[in-house]
Amino acid sequence: MSLSAYIDHLVKEKNYSPHTVMAYKRDLVFFGDYMLDTFDLQKLEEVNYSMIRSWIVSMVDAGMSNRSINRKIASLNSYYTFLLRTGDIDEHPLTKHKALKTSTKVQLPFSQKEVESVLQELEEPRDFVGWRNRLVVELFYSTGMRRAELIALRLSDLHMDRSLVKVLGKRNKERLIPLLPAVMKTIEAYLESRQELTHLDDPSYLFLTGKGRKMYPSLVYRIINSYFGKASEKTKKSPHILRHSFATHLLNEGADLNAVKELLGHASLASTQVYTHNSIAQLKAVHGAAHPRSRKKSD
Repeated sequence: MSLSAYIDHLVKEKNYSPHTVMAYKRDLVFFGDYMLDTFDLQKLEEVNYSMIRSWIVSMVDAGMSNRSINRKIASLNSYYTFLLRTGDIDEHPLTKHKALKTSTKVQLPFSQKEVESVLQELEEPRDFVGWRNRLVVELFYSTGMRRAELIALRLSDLHMDRSLVKVLGKRNKERLIPLLPAVMKTIEAYLESRQELTHLDDPSYLFLTGKGRKMYPSLVYRIINSYFGKASEKTKKSPHILRHSFATHLLNEGADLNAVKELLGHASLASTQVYTHNSIAQLKAVHGAAHPRSRKKSD
């Protein structure tokens, strides 16, 4: 079974994004090169687990993180599952494999004060770039969408009459997210300022560069990093931290975990539960105020 058939399967049947497909392909090519160099083996269908184990050890020795290794193994697991389904192999070589242990890093969200500080700086935009940057910050913080989702937004995804925005998430799964009144006003102001652009290469997309082209990932990162770099001393200042902030602040205010899961576009509740760690201070406050043993003796 050729690699191209598997890639075709990821695109047409799994509906994976081009970025994800490229990552899977890159991992498999990397694995294939190792099999050829180390075992002089060209057919991946003939690989056994001891060979895969050798590859894992080589990556550990090279200083690769367990998280990165597990991701590469996940690509390999998907490929062999496909070969098993198509009848090209009789036994899955990774059946008994256990993922390497990884530590869960809890990324600190921005505080509400830090977010408000950035929004105050962007309070009175004077031009297209100012309104665009304000809307980028507001949409990230009020919807929790991912960077790729924000970049992919089209004008047709805005449902202003219903105060909703349609977001295309991972694996082409769509979800509708409510828009706050304040964000609606910013959208209207941005769309008006968007008319200042004299040339539009990608007019269907909501967010554009000053040259009228579709906005790109590094520009979005620079916008967030630039504004939050002035308001926050946290090490990491990225669009993803704003997504963390959205989820954490909702949970701190008593939002239902399942509702937050739907807003974030998570496939499982386990992914959303990560944000409950960030809410521990709020939980301590509630616990201390409500538990009978925390009351003063005079009570």
